[in-house]
Amino acid sequence: MRITWITGDASSPSIVEYGTSPGMYTSSSLGERTSYKYLLYSSGKINHAVIGPLRSNTVYFYRCGGQGPEFQLKTPPSQFPIAFAVVGDLGQTGWTQSTLEHINQCKYDVHLLPGDLSYADYQQHLWDSFGALVQPLASTRPWMVTEGNHEKESILFFKSGFQAYNARWKMPYEESGSTSNLYYSFEVAGVHIIMLGSYTDYDENSDQYAWLKFVNSTHAFWSWHRNDDDESVESDEVWINSLASMGCVDEKKPECRKFLMAP
Repeated sequence: MRITWITGDASSPSIVEYGTSPGMYTSSSLGERTSYKYLLYSSGKINHAVIGPLRSNTVYFYRCGGQGPEFQLKTPPSQFPIAFAVVGDLGQTGWTQSTLEHINQCKYDVHLLPGDLSYADYQQHLWDSFGALVQPLASTRPWMVTEGNHEKESILFFKSGFQAYNARWKMPYEESGSTSNLYYSFEVAGVHIIMLGSYTDYDENSDQYAWLKFVNSTHAFWSWHRNDDDESVESDEVWINSLASMGCVDEKKPECRKFLMAP
């Protein structure tokens, strides 16, 4: 499990200490540190540390940087039942806090967030405020995200885009054999989850297509953000299992109906 935190103190060590009892840290993991510049904005020191191995369905207590407040997280179970919360387009509006409260009430094990996180849209300080906004939840359960159009932030000097997203929200793409943080897969409780990137190439000659062909599972959940409105995906070209909390829908055919994440 990866712990991410940001500090303005360059001398603070990139370390996470953790254990199963409050204030008693029996293990520690050293992390890596990065930062980025975007026009006149300079980020804080962004730290990523992988902790573990961890026991399943267990509460751990941890702190970052060798000091500061103590947090706690609960690891997912190793087998069914498991509860997923699936919410995208969080943003930072008057409704976001209400949405987070509803998520918290779900007693979920893993949050899947299919795109459009902070709605920073080039205003980098909004990435900082979004982090503070979701910290009470994101520090307690795994949040697995993929990018949307609001994460791209492509301008003349940063044509490839996703600079802030890739620096701040590092997902286990290397562990899953992906070449990009924009798409990856992971396993939890016997479920193989594939998080696809609809804002990076996915045609037959792309790295993403080759990777997906290699790791694809017929029982995987596929999570996309929508395509650009003028380049919608035809339903006979890409099928993805719905992540909605509902049973299978029998519509003319005996197999379960499949849904695209968005029109």
